[in-house]
Amino acid sequence: MTSAVLGLAIFLIHLLGVLSAILALMSSRTSQGAIAWIISLTTFPYLAVPAFWVFGRPRFLGYVSSRGERDTVLRRVLTRYRPLSEPYLAKAKKGEIRAIEQLALMPLTSGNRAELLIDGDATFTSLFDGIDRAEEYILMQFFIVRRDALGIELKQHLQRAAERGVRVYFLYDEVGSRKLGEGYLFDLAEAGIEVSAFNSSLIRHRFQLNFRNHRKVTVVDGREGWLGGFNVGVEYLGQDPRFGPWRDTHLKLTGPSVLGLQEAFWEDWHWATNHVLSLDWEPKSTCDECHDVVIVPSGPADPQETASLMVQQAIHSAEWRLWLTSPYFVPDRSVQDALRLAAMRGVDVRIMIPERPDHLLVFLSAFAFLPDMLQAGVKVYRYQPGFLHQKVMLIDDDCASVGTVNLDNRSFRLNFEITAFLPDENFAKEVHKMLLNDFAHCRRIEIQELYDRAMWRKLTSRAAYLLSPIQ
Repeated sequence: MTSAVLGLAIFLIHLLGVLSAILALMSSRTSQGAIAWIISLTTFPYLAVPAFWVFGRPRFLGYVSSRGERDTVLRRVLTRYRPLSEPYLAKAKKGEIRAIEQLALMPLTSGNRAELLIDGDATFTSLFDGIDRAEEYILMQFFIVRRDALGIELKQHLQRAAERGVRVYFLYDEVGSRKLGEGYLFDLAEAGIEVSAFNSSLIRHRFQLNFRNHRKVTVVDGREGWLGGFNVGVEYLGQDPRFGPWRDTHLKLTGPSVLGLQEAFWEDWHWATNHVLSLDWEPKSTCDECHDVVIVPSGPADPQETASLMVQQAIHSAEWRLWLTSPYFVPDRSVQDALRLAAMRGVDVRIMIPERPDHLLVFLSAFAFLPDMLQAGVKVYRYQPGFLHQKVMLIDDDCASVGTVNLDNRSFRLNFEITAFLPDENFAKEVHKMLLNDFAHCRRIEIQELYDRAMWRKLTSRAAYLLSPIQ
C-alpha cells in the first residue's frame, strides 16, 4: 500500500469518525453516552467507529421502518380488531393511567382475570397446562431458552400441540438463546412448528446487534396469555447451585388484555419473518372477579422512551408507598431523581435487589449512586435466599405491575420489553402480600457500609457506572 493510499484510508476513517460523532451528538439518549462516544469517535476512530455502529445505535431503525410498513400491511387488521374491544374499554380513574395508555398505544381494558404466579413450579405448571389446552394456535417468545431438562419438557409440550393440529409459532432472541443449538430448533421445525430468531443480527439488520428482544410472552388461542420474568432453563427452577433458589414472578391473563400480548408478538413476528399471522382478534371475558389491565410494550423503536417514562410515571403518582423489585438496578438520572424526590415527600420507597449478582458490571454500578439514594430516604434491600429476578412494582394500595423491564439502561433504551400494568386494588393486595414475604427475607443496606467500602471498590463502582449506557 502506497503512502498516498494509506493517507487516504486514514483520512476516510477519521472522516467517518467525525460523521459518526455527529450522529451520536444528534441521537444519543443520554448525555454521558453522547460525550463518551464523541470523544472516542474523534480521537480513536479505528476501534470506536465499528463499536459505535454495533453498540451505539440509538434506535432499532429496521423495526422503525417495519412499523412504517405496518401502516399498509398490518393496519387493516388493527382497524378491524380494535373496535371489537370497545365494550371492554375501561375508563381510567386517574390521570397517571391515561398517561400509561398513551405510552403503551394500547387501551386499558376491563373483563380480565390476572393470576399471580410465584416462582418456577407455579409458572411452568400453568404454562404447560395452557399449552396442552390449546386448540387453534400458540404464540411463544422467550429471551433465553436452554436445551436442558426444562427446555426439553417445553419442546415436548409444543410438539404434542403441533401433532394434534395446533399452529405453533416460536420466536427466540438469537443472542439470549445463542447456546440453544440447531438440534433443538430442528426438532421443533420437524414437528411442524414455525420457528424464527428475532433477527437483530449483525449482517441482516445493519449492525444492530446491541438490541435484544427481552420479552417473555405466551398466548394460547387469543384467550390466555403469560408474561413476566421467567425464561426457560433449570436455573429458573432453582436447580443451579451457583444461584440457589430462584425468586421470580410471572403473570397469567385471561380476557381482552391478552390481545395486547398477541399484538406485541404479532408485530415482532412480522419484523422477524415478514409474515402476517392470521389470528383470532375477538376479545373474550369469562371472569367472575375481573381486573383492569393495560399492556405496555416498549422498545428502542418507540417514539418515546416508553419503559423509562412508565417507571417515572409510577414513581410520580405514588402518594405514600412505592415498592420496586429488579435484579439489575442502574436507573438513569431521571428515575434516580424521581425516586429521591418521592422519598423526600414522604413516600415509603423500597427497592429490592439481589444479594448475589449474575452480571458483575451491573452489580458494581449500583454502588456509585446508592449513597445519594439512601441519604434521600430511599430504602434498599438485598434478597438473601437466592437470586432475585422478578420485575414488579407496587404503587400505593391500588396499582401494580408485572413484566420484563429491569431498572437499567438496557431495559429502558436497548431491549424490547413488555409489562402488564393493573390499576386494581384486589390485585395490588396480592402483590403487597407477596412482596411483604420477600422483604422478610431481605437485608436492608445501611449507608455506613457503603462509606466503609475500600477505595478500590469505590473506584471500580464508578468506572462500572460510566459504562452503564451500553451495558
